[in-house]
Amino acid sequence: MEDDGAAKADAIVVLGGDAYGTRIIRGAELAKSGYAPRVLVSGPANLLGNDTDATVLYAGKKGYPASLFEVLPLPEGTNSTRTEAQYIGRRLREQGMGSIDLVTSNYHTRRAAWLWRKENPGLRVNVVPAPDPYFSPETWFKSREGQATFLLEWTKTVASRLGD
Repeated sequence: MEDDGAAKADAIVVLGGDAYGTRIIRGAELAKSGYAPRVLVSGPANLLGNDTDATVLYAGKKGYPASLFEVLPLPEGTNSTRTEAQYIGRRLREQGMGSIDLVTSNYHTRRAAWLWRKENPGLRVNVVPAPDPYFSPETWFKSREGQATFLLEWTKTVASRLGD
């Protein structure tokens, strides 16, 4: 797990792919604490629209206003952390942003940090982990869910290093 700690940034970027809401809540907490003025939320399309719609709705039910979030629906074909970093990184550069706090699940931080820095060399990326209810970096090997998460993430890490 990589944890750079939150730092003042132009924006907080919450990566899509979280079915438990821990990423969006961690991003909202950082914004509420003054680390950045807004939270950019990415997410792929789903059967009912976009994952970000449900994510922002969930954060609203936890007391965070929808106005705190800027939804970044991912275009078709954006199906990996690499392509997500490329697409969002381009948007950030177009807006003149130079730094982000990148929020993702604890098991995903090392690969996400590597890909985001590789694909966006001029961007300062601070990785901030969000907890996952079924994965703990200290005890992942004690549960079936932890083992499965570790194996999948390890496989994706190897694929990322090979070029996706």
